[in-house]
Amino acid sequence: MLELRRVDAGLMSRLSARTALLMTLPPLLWAGNAVVGRLAVGSVPPLALNFLRWALAALLLLPLGWHALRDPSAIAKRWKYLLAIGLLGVGTYNSLQYLALVTTTPINVTLIAASTPVWMLMVGALFHGEHPTRRQIAGALLSLAGVLLVIARGDLQALARIHFVIGDLYVLVAVIAWAFYSWLLARPPATMQPPQRPDWDWAGLLLLQTLFGLLGAGAAAAAEAAITHAGVQWNGWVVAALLYVAIGPSVIAYRCWGVGVVQAGPAMAAFFANLTPVFAALLSAALLGEAPRWYHAVAFALIVGGIVVSSRK
Repeated sequence: MLELRRVDAGLMSRLSARTALLMTLPPLLWAGNAVVGRLAVGSVPPLALNFLRWALAALLLLPLGWHALRDPSAIAKRWKYLLAIGLLGVGTYNSLQYLALVTTTPINVTLIAASTPVWMLMVGALFHGEHPTRRQIAGALLSLAGVLLVIARGDLQALARIHFVIGDLYVLVAVIAWAFYSWLLARPPATMQPPQRPDWDWAGLLLLQTLFGLLGAGAAAAAEAAITHAGVQWNGWVVAALLYVAIGPSVIAYRCWGVGVVQAGPAMAAFFANLTPVFAALLSAALLGEAPRWYHAVAFALIVGGIVVSSRK
């Protein structure tokens, strides 16, 4: 029995390290997505960018997850769940994020997105009976402090000078949608749990989620085109940007996020999501040729400290 406990403890240790890596990669890729989305303003309409991103992602996933399409009856039986995670994770969240980048500033987007752990904990408490612990609350405050330090660039008085616009509301709705999406991944209905769940691997499930999400993303892009009459200005940079957002922030990041949420829980995953503004600051500094400042290191320590505090038992 003692040897079994030692083996289990070692397995949990490796599992925790693997989960931490899985939860760190998506914020890095999503930080790059925010930078690309901001640079794409003027070249690709925001809702069209989201639709093209996920249409290309679906084509990339098709050779990997096509087997999930072989049983239409299994899909029809679970269409409500697939539609929900598709609209929340592919349609609503990403559409609103790109739309917000047109009308608001990156500093405001980061500030509002920093409330993700709070919404994760609220959704868990209100709809899933998962009440936050003191450590989770303390971890959320530490992570939020780190994000605010990055946003203020080391000058906390700068936070008082921030002005909010309509794009900020888009980000708030997007964050709430992401909280519900993450909890649906971690707490699926009985038809999506063994033994009732079909034999779908990660690629098949993500493909189905993407196809259902494209229903909403496509409708939004069509409405955008009808109202604004704006089109895509095709060039080499736009093609490269679409390839990046379709492969990195979509296929790779969503795969890692899905596994990490199931293993660590939505609340824990939300703390890792707060690494996004830190990575965004570092990527922006690299693209602009500016060296990282002292507050980047302090903010990173605070955010990681929040992860450690909330995960300790």
